[in-house]
Amino acid sequence: MKKSNVGTKIFIVFLLIGLAVGAGYIYTAPEFEREVPKIETPKSVFWNRIAPLEVKISDNVGLNRYTLTLSDGKNSMVVEEGALGGAEKEKTFLIEYPKSKVLDKKAKHLTLDIKVTDNSMWQYLKGNSAQARMKITVDYTRPNVNVVANSRMINQGGSALVIFQAEDDNLDALYIEANGNKFKAQPYKKEGYFASLLAWPFEIDTFSAKIIATDLAGNKRMTEIPFYHKNPRYKTSQIKASDAFIDGKITDLASSDPEYATLDNRLEKLKAINETMRLKNEALIHKLGSKISKDILDVWKIHKFYPLKNGQRVASFGDHRYYYYETKENVVSESYHVGYDLASNAMANIKTSNAGKVVFAEENGIYGNMPMIDHGLGLFSLYGHCSQILVQEGDEVQAGQVIAKTGKTGLALGDHLHFGILIQGIEVRPVEWFDQSWITKFIDNVFKDADKIIEGTPAKI
Repeated sequence: MKKSNVGTKIFIVFLLIGLAVGAGYIYTAPEFEREVPKIETPKSVFWNRIAPLEVKISDNVGLNRYTLTLSDGKNSMVVEEGALGGAEKEKTFLIEYPKSKVLDKKAKHLTLDIKVTDNSMWQYLKGNSAQARMKITVDYTRPNVNVVANSRMINQGGSALVIFQAEDDNLDALYIEANGNKFKAQPYKKEGYFASLLAWPFEIDTFSAKIIATDLAGNKRMTEIPFYHKNPRYKTSQIKASDAFIDGKITDLASSDPEYATLDNRLEKLKAINETMRLKNEALIHKLGSKISKDILDVWKIHKFYPLKNGQRVASFGDHRYYYYETKENVVSESYHVGYDLASNAMANIKTSNAGKVVFAEENGIYGNMPMIDHGLGLFSLYGHCSQILVQEGDEVQAGQVIAKTGKTGLALGDHLHFGILIQGIEVRPVEWFDQSWITKFIDNVFKDADKIIEGTPAKI
């Protein structure tokens, strides 16, 4: 009896050891891994039934079976299924709307159920499993877009205004594309209406603009904005790059920036400041001038700009300048003048003609001391080469307020004001905004025409 009990105890001990070893193996062996497959897909989507739905499945060891079932709530059908036997760790499906008549084509809501198992021996050799459901809202109606009013004409290098209507229950993106540039639109008056200023870059000869609206399902509407076009001539200038000019202003600007301070060669220094530094300074200006409010706009009124009393033009907008060294055939640098230069007395008062918010009031390379003001609707004014800046970033300024004094900081040889106008980061012709009759005809009247439609004409009694 004692020998029998001893044998039983030994057997039990070995059995427990065997079970422990077996359990340890099951918990640690790769064949029995317990990580569930991953299903990458949004929980809900909008679908126009044109672009395929994307579903991605993956597993750390290997995928086995998968089933994707599309349902309209009453009827369902399998759109993808198969067995990989662990041969792949990752698979992506592009689900097209089935051609079969099983599903109701008028159904506005669908579901896609995804079930996946991996190649593990866990769960009594069934493997780890995962499932997910994608809720689908079917939408194949394009957004509704209508031009309400717009400036009849736009000049090369000039500005224009458009007011339009855009409606869609699932509107996603809305902008105006013109010559490859995207212009944001600000909500105007009431829901569904928008206003935007546009710019035609002066260095591009042709112009076209269209409103583009897309919804969450990917439906897209493109509506052309009708404009008459005019192409003013922009002059070209040849400027002598003398040693005195390079050793003076150019060297002074180079020494102020570590990026250019070590340049010794005169022509390299000229090109670096006139082109590389200029582009860097203008990139900052474009960034500062690209913002537009998302708040609804009820009224936008702008007056003509007259920043410098008795100011005389000394340089025009859009001038293509070629810098030559010693002989006119030896062109060593080139640039565009993207402002309008005015001069009167030394250190003359500079006034802002319209209220706005100061977005920059510091030194900016070739532009010297440079305040910049946001006037709303994507319109910005810029004042370069100032000797003094009398405002700070964040200040709210009023029409007629003195904001700076003229000077010759930056790349300026004489005391003057470099005045610039930008629309959503693109420089435009300041002379249009100097002209009250142009503002009345192409800006104010557009708002008036749009308001009659948006607000409605009172019924006659």
